[in-house]
Amino acid sequence: MAARRGTDEMRDRVVLGEFGVRNVHTTDFPGNYPGYEDAWDQRRFEEAFRVDVIREEEDTLEFDMVGIDAAIANAFRRILLAEVPTMAVEKVFVYNNTSIVQDEILAHRLGLIPIRADPRLFEYRNQGDQEGTEIDTLQFQLKIKCKRNPQAAKESSDPDELYFNHKVYSKHMTWVPLGNQTDLFPDADFRPVHDDILIALLRPGQEIDVLMHCVKGIGKDHAKFSPVATASYRLLPDITLLQPIEDEAAETLQKCFSPGVIEIQNINGKKVARVANARLDTFSREVFRHEGLKNLVRLARVRNHYIFSVESTGILPPDVLVSEAIKILMGKCQRFLNELDSVSME
Repeated sequence: MAARRGTDEMRDRVVLGEFGVRNVHTTDFPGNYPGYEDAWDQRRFEEAFRVDVIREEEDTLEFDMVGIDAAIANAFRRILLAEVPTMAVEKVFVYNNTSIVQDEILAHRLGLIPIRADPRLFEYRNQGDQEGTEIDTLQFQLKIKCKRNPQAAKESSDPDELYFNHKVYSKHMTWVPLGNQTDLFPDADFRPVHDDILIALLRPGQEIDVLMHCVKGIGKDHAKFSPVATASYRLLPDITLLQPIEDEAAETLQKCFSPGVIEIQNINGKKVARVANARLDTFSREVFRHEGLKNLVRLARVRNHYIFSVESTGILPPDVLVSEAIKILMGKCQRFLNELDSVSME
């Protein structure tokens, strides 16, 4: 029975020790463990697999994906980072730029501004096409000139009072419809996601006059197309107290973990520690610094329980990004199956 428990731990938990991590390898392949049925079974997978949405806000989404392998979880993360398309500034036509920001730096800064435009409404621009069309290009204009404020007090040294338009923000970028885009997108509000991104500083007489072409692309080609600020996952923490921990030791144990992980209960006049919410822990392994505690706690992570955190740049809601990533992963799987079919036919 003890051997069985040890095998179950090896299969289901990644254990964190004082000087290393155990059970990090995937071992659930058929025939590796006598008495375990590890052959692929779709029904068993469907029963074990689930997705639980934990927290959803305007630009962030936290959800659990349970019952998958690390390879699938990492593929999903990489697709979110590099293969879900967005619209971003690709070409900048500089008609006039007398600011201290060089043309190349200005173009780079404009390219990194996230554009609120649904990429599903557009097509990819054909390679080599110099002129954009209404189905593959969004056009923005930035035209602004700094002037003195004649009403400013003579003794003032505040640029906000002395000058007009001395700060160039992303809100100064305006959409210029191409072709029949006004008819194609009558309710569209194409604009930068954030209005307060500082692009440049000007002084009286300086001006910027540029035209920008936004195209559809993916983060694999350039980071400016990545739809997420972060997309990460971690394994669900599993903290086990191997024996009762009381009084002063309980208070010390509580300080070893993130707030909310360990709570202290009063039982028969004694302070007794219990695990309240292991999910909140970051696993600093601080408990291993205490000789009296390090052998009383087992730190582990659940091998097939992934906590995903997705933070959108604001171009698309995070739930839409997740659904688009799933569609892309399904498309990859289908292409692979088609290749296998074509090889078998040959």
